[in-house]
Amino acid sequence: MGPGPAGGMTHASGSFSRRKCLWSLPAGLSLLSFTEQARAGGQVEEPLVDSVRSALSSAIANHAPPVPEFSDTESRLAYLRWLGAMSDRLRKRKPDWQTRKEFLQTVWYESRRAGLETSLVLGLIQVESAFRKYALSRVGARGYMQVMPFWTRVLGDGDAARLFHMQTNLRFGCVILRHYLDRERGDLFMALGRYNGSRGRPEYPNAVQAARRQWEFKG
Repeated sequence: MGPGPAGGMTHASGSFSRRKCLWSLPAGLSLLSFTEQARAGGQVEEPLVDSVRSALSSAIANHAPPVPEFSDTESRLAYLRWLGAMSDRLRKRKPDWQTRKEFLQTVWYESRRAGLETSLVLGLIQVESAFRKYALSRVGARGYMQVMPFWTRVLGDGDAARLFHMQTNLRFGCVILRHYLDRERGDLFMALGRYNGSRGRPEYPNAVQAARRQWEFKG
């Protein structure tokens, strides 16, 4: 795969549902209203062999800040062109420039870190949460990438509230999708179905692939 704009470098190398999800903020904050339909993540808890658990835990434990570094000026310019184009596309969903920049920078960093195409991750986020940071589904999936809380026990400290933290959520989601891709031997259709808990069915993979095309960048 060739995730993100070419040449960039970083510090670090359930079933499908048509029901509307509940969107909420952490305790003490008000409920977010929304009009878009979402397909909440439905990853299924399953035994992990020690080698996989160790590899995933190690990935999650890496706390390097999502600050991109570049080997040359052209690579940096390619990233900035990508950032500008994606920022324009995301403006209606995230009007504040700084919020938009931090989100896109983190998606770019975490997708590349996991060896995923950035457009794929953005497409998945669009389908899963419509870019809502505090998305909470009826089955308990949380955040941008609708990560199920059991993953915090498998890979982290068990604190599901952490899944509302932007980088934590994006890192978990990207690592989980990478894990499913490896399990499915690179078959993206099957990996996406596994991510959603609808393995073998076309609705969710097709939705993500359609959304993905909106975030492709040829510059």
